[in-house]
Amino acid sequence: MTVGTSHAKEARYGTAKSEAELVADARSGNETAVRELVRRLNPRLFRVARGIVDTDAEAEDALQEAYMSAFSKLDSFQERASFSTWITRIVINTARMQRRRFRPEEEYDTVEETHLSWVLTFPGQNSELPDAAIGRAQLRGLLETAVSELPPDMRLPFLLRESEDMSFMAIARELQINPITVKTRLFRARRRLRSALERQVRGGFEAIFPFGGKRCANMASRVIVHLRANGQL
Repeated sequence: MTVGTSHAKEARYGTAKSEAELVADARSGNETAVRELVRRLNPRLFRVARGIVDTDAEAEDALQEAYMSAFSKLDSFQERASFSTWITRIVINTARMQRRRFRPEEEYDTVEETHLSWVLTFPGQNSELPDAAIGRAQLRGLLETAVSELPPDMRLPFLLRESEDMSFMAIARELQINPITVKTRLFRARRRLRSALERQVRGGFEAIFPFGGKRCANMASRVIVHLRANGQL
């Protein structure tokens, strides 16, 4: 079988399978199922990790560690929630532990704000300033810089809301915090971003912190190598 034929077969397999079916196949040691799950989950889970840690490299390390942990203990996944929800919690915990390792002195939930009279609003994706002539890559860089400067307790809810389009209640469940706290953190995050972005940003948050292409494939390959080395594939 040629490489092209193999890739085409894998693509058809991935498209035809539900998440639950892929998990069942992964439990049976199916390498293609593992790769497809990683491919599907990478964009969201990378943003989740990036919402907690401060650099892409740290996020990628946390994501890889979380994948290896999750796929190494698939037998403990009891399907009370979806696999994507289960592994999202693993990523959150892994990224938080990583952050504590490197920044043990940092305190959370200590943000103090005054003069909360301005709120940053983000119009729909088809809205643009007529003179906005910057390219997509430049816009993404601008957004990523601004979002990276948010405190972690604001950054993660912001990414889950604006990049993943999750509801307040869903974010509260994922982070195990009160929905009112979610709304407060989003309010503060938008206010902090307003002064830097109000003239440049008109939608486009789905473009920030991407994780696809070669990086995505490499992540899947590293997970596969780890599982093989541990006799799990």
